[in-house]
Amino acid sequence: MSLAITGKTAIITGAANGIGLAIARHFLDRGAQVMCADIDEAKLMAEFGDSAKADGPARVFAGDLCEKLSIANLLSATIDAFERIDILVNAARSFTPCDPLEPDADVLESMLRHNMKAGLRLSQLTAKRMIALAEKDGRTTGEVGCIVNVSTLAAQRSQPELLAYSIACAAQDQATRGLALALAPHRIRVNGVAFASMMSASLHAALRENADWREAITAGTPLGRIAPPTELAETVQYLASSGAGFVTGQIVTVDGGRGIADTVRVPVY
Repeated sequence: MSLAITGKTAIITGAANGIGLAIARHFLDRGAQVMCADIDEAKLMAEFGDSAKADGPARVFAGDLCEKLSIANLLSATIDAFERIDILVNAARSFTPCDPLEPDADVLESMLRHNMKAGLRLSQLTAKRMIALAEKDGRTTGEVGCIVNVSTLAAQRSQPELLAYSIACAAQDQATRGLALALAPHRIRVNGVAFASMMSASLHAALRENADWREAITAGTPLGRIAPPTELAETVQYLASSGAGFVTGQIVTVDGGRGIADTVRVPVY
């Protein structure tokens, strides 16, 4: 099985912080060319400025990917820099808790816009560019490209204050499966990774204010720890590699067993 991504060109969103940053660094360390995209230009430059030179393996793109023009500019910048797009990783995420009994739809609309709609539109337009580039190059066999969506266990589990976020994550997972079917004839694979008990940027911030949560998370995770985001990056690499060449439409869970645990610990009769 080959997990190599050397020489591949990847767009990674949410690359300025947390999980997206870990994935971008991981891909660069393994020889990929990476367009690091995020809305936070200062953080992007702080993380990747030394590599984002004319002949370097990294480039940075700052923009709001909820906007169609930003997506078009991102794709053009990637092709101008690297002449191709092989991999898209939608790792940008937004998290806002809400009152589940509040009928105001603003939080739900925001969660859907940032966690599902933006990534779906970027995936659709990236896939079109991948197909066009393959046709231009005369590539009639082999994989044209792949897309990996970063999701969370919230899509499968419910907490009242996470209602809007959970709906958005579940919608994203369904978009992954739907796009996988639509793009299979074009030789583009689409998969997702769902994480939990992972040291994301939002969890890191939450633990600063709620230190006791660390013990609760660890106790509710069968493998007994909170994982660094590099462990998720390795799964993303697998899904982006030829080793996963016959894998599409799947949501791979990376959660230390948290999703299968029965925290009540009372036998089910």
